[in-house]
Amino acid sequence: MAKRWKILSHEKPEAVALLQELLGVDRVVANLLVQRGILNYDDSKAFFRPTYDMLHDPFLMKGMDKAIDRITKAIQNNEKIMVYGDYDVDGTTSVALVYSFFKQFYANVGYYIPDRYAEGYGISFKGIDYAKEHGYSLIIALDCGIKAVDKVAYANEKQVDFIICDHHLPGDEIPAALAVLDPKQIDCPYPYKELAGCGIGFKLAQAYTIRHHMNPESVYQYLDLVVTSIAADIVPITGENRVLAFYGLKQLNKEPRPGIKALLTINKIDRELDISTLVFVIGPRINAAGRLEHGSKAVDLLVSQNEVDAMEIAQAVNNTNSQRRDLDFGTTDEALQLLEQDPMTPFRKSTVLFSETWHKGVIGIVASRLIEKYYRPTIVLTESGGKATGSARSVKDFDVYSAIEKCSDLLEQFGGHKFAAGLTLKKENVTAFRNRFEDIVSASITDDMLQPEIEIDLEISLDEISDKLVRILKQFAPHGPHNMTPLFCSRGVLDTGFVRIVGNNHLKLELYQPGTQLQKMQAIAYDKGDFAHFFQKQIPMDIVYKIKENEYRGHVSVQLMIEDIRPAQ
Repeated sequence: MAKRWKILSHEKPEAVALLQELLGVDRVVANLLVQRGILNYDDSKAFFRPTYDMLHDPFLMKGMDKAIDRITKAIQNNEKIMVYGDYDVDGTTSVALVYSFFKQFYANVGYYIPDRYAEGYGISFKGIDYAKEHGYSLIIALDCGIKAVDKVAYANEKQVDFIICDHHLPGDEIPAALAVLDPKQIDCPYPYKELAGCGIGFKLAQAYTIRHHMNPESVYQYLDLVVTSIAADIVPITGENRVLAFYGLKQLNKEPRPGIKALLTINKIDRELDISTLVFVIGPRINAAGRLEHGSKAVDLLVSQNEVDAMEIAQAVNNTNSQRRDLDFGTTDEALQLLEQDPMTPFRKSTVLFSETWHKGVIGIVASRLIEKYYRPTIVLTESGGKATGSARSVKDFDVYSAIEKCSDLLEQFGGHKFAAGLTLKKENVTAFRNRFEDIVSASITDDMLQPEIEIDLEISLDEISDKLVRILKQFAPHGPHNMTPLFCSRGVLDTGFVRIVGNNHLKLELYQPGTQLQKMQAIAYDKGDFAHFFQKQIPMDIVYKIKENEYRGHVSVQLMIEDIRPAQ
């Protein structure tokens, strides 16, 4: 599917010129920095040289004093503390961090992950009952709980105290927990609002070290868990998250914990880890435990200190991920067949599919995969507990949650946000919901929203690419939302005659750009072999690409990783 190219622009030429002068960088680097909100020397220093001093005082977070007071009291009185978290990557890393931190010096602490299918997302009545029955008087809830008003009230009746550590948007009513830590509360003065759930757990542990005059390393050692959650939960890698991710990656690359080391060994990953490795290798395997079996397996892996035990658990988790992947691909194929067999598919502006046989643990992934083929708001439903339940995914700029909300009379329950949501409805309402949802989407979505867009940081000529630029671009990492790997475009490029197709329809090129001094630049375009004939016929082409270093047999060279190609315009 052809993509719209959008070259990001800004109206701050003075800021670009100032940075060029202050930092001694070229216009490419200065433009990239200004696009990321970096406008002066101090901003640049903080961006390129993160330090622990840039972390905010955790006691600025509303409720932190009360939380630390209650935990201190629990430890002094030898109370049982339960660390409770969701079954996804953010939840399980949060639990692993807070449990491991307190376990260093306090034995009477355990952890609990709810069952995805028996209990559902977040705090459950079953979990509270378990805590009461097993003598836990304090629950520290991580990555969930900000809307669990009824659950916390139930716990209060049972004299089980709650400390909620969440990063999701609060509802109209805040649960009556002993302490609620969530920077997104309207009256919370904490200066950074985009921490992941594991980041909130880190701030709790950091506050405890400050109150009790502990060595900061006793909590910094868990930043590998924090960066894993940052990557998997797709939170902005700006401000405090950038500092946490920067040092977390350093730790992962220097001394990964046994569980992550085991996953890397099993999957034969021996390169330097970055955010992409966490998103595409580590994250899915941690997630798989909660999707197909039980999220506690992921915590078992992350808290393991014995390499032999860690390898055994990692193998089981990896096998579960293989099962998840098979289910994912199989379900995606079935869903695509349903769409291809439906004569109305080309005319719809939304996708709603339902099958009673699909596995609940993969339908969100399948919805995302369908959008890769049919770029439009998509909902995939399966049967669970006698009802249709499913996941929704959206396209850029379309609010799928709002569209679902307009069908609320047909639903049993729903929740989520602009780009992803979950919903449950009676099976007999699926057809009516599909039709209503299509009407709502059709009435509000624009043609532009139905065409994928690629955002380009800057148009440059190939001869602006230098070894110095590559060295500086490497320092822009770690990459993620609000600091994505820079994308460039160059126009009217030609191939030297080297062009060939390799592997599974990948295009290898030696490019040059008439009118520039550059002689040739190596490039590869995955799954773009269909464009070979343009280059063979010497038709000038426009390209969108990332600039990478390629190492082959000890030789390091610059290579363009091409994301999109079109005839020159």
